[in-house]
Formats: sequence, C-alpha cells, structure tokens
Amino acid sequence: MRLIKEIIASVALLVFSSLPVMGEESFRRTSSQKGVGVSTDVVVVAMPVAALTGILVEKDWKGLKQGALTAVTSVGASLILKYAIKEERPDFSNNHSFPSGHTSTAFATAAFLQRRYGWKFGVPAFALATYVGWGRVYAKKHHWWDVVAGAAIGAGAAFIYTTPLARDHDISISPCVSSDAVSVTACISF
Repeated sequence: MRLIKEIIASVALLVFSSLPVMGEESFRRTSSQKGVGVSTDVVVVAMPVAALTGILVEKDWKGLKQGALTAVTSVGASLILKYAIKEERPDFSNNHSFPSGHTSTAFATAAFLQRRYGWKFGVPAFALATYVGWGRVYAKKHHWWDVVAGAAIGAGAAFIYTTPLARDHDISISPCVSSDAVSVTACISF
C-alpha cells in the first residue's frame, strides 16, 4: 500500500510540475516586448524633459506653471486611481494596471505642447505618446482600456490648465487679398 501511495505521489508530482503556471506561457515576454517596454520608459521621461528644456530656453514662465499643473494633476489622478482600483497587470507583476501612468504622462506632455505651442510641436509629441500607449499594451504592462484612460487623463489635464501662447500675447494672423496680391499680416503684443 505504501509503494502505491509513493508511485501515485511521484506521478502526480511529475504531471503537475510539468504543467505551465497559470498565464506563464502566454505572458512570458519576448525580447521584442522587453525592448519596447524599455523604449516606452525612455520616451516617457524624455518627453517632459524636452518640453521643460524648451520652456526654460524660451523663458515661458506662464507655460512652466501650466505644464507643472498639468503634470501634477495627471500623475496625481493616475496614482490615486491605481491604488483605488487595483487592477492586475496582464503580466501579473502587480495590481497597478489601471490607468497607465506612462500613457497619462506622455499624453499630458503632448497635449500641453500642442495647446501651448501649436500643432508644429503637437504632431510629433502625439506620435510619441501614441507609441508609448501602444508599447505599454504590446509589452504586456497594460490592457488597452488602461491606456485609453491614461490618455484621457493626461490630455484632459492639459486641456484644463493650458492656454495657447498666441492668446497670452494677443497674436492675430489675417489674410489680405487684393486684385493683384495675396498676403498675410501678423500682429503680436508684448
């Protein structure tokens, strides 16, 4: 009887130890996913640093204040929701999946740049922010809804606090058309 119990225990141990742990096979990161994950970490730090550098070079103190309020609101709202909701990440690493803080930060920076300085800065910033959102899902750090919520939080914060630079300086651009010429007139007050 003892021998039968040992055989059954050995077979059970062999069978159960060879089974994959729940989610182990489907959430093991590939080198590509790891690389994209690292690149999103780099981009999400580089974007605000580049924006801050530009603000300081241009001495846009009102923009600095607006950017700081945007950042604090975006990061604060994301952290509060992460700790209140406690959604498990797709890779099972922790319970801080919702919303995506990386995406929130990237979209806050992109929306700030677009609102403050126009589409010339907004288009590349939104392209980078979109990459960050995609990369967080691809790297199995977030679900798609985490990224959408993070983008809404970040962009929403920027839209609340940021005014266009043109409005601060009363910039107006007007086209002029006559019978023999077409021109554009721009006025700015300091």
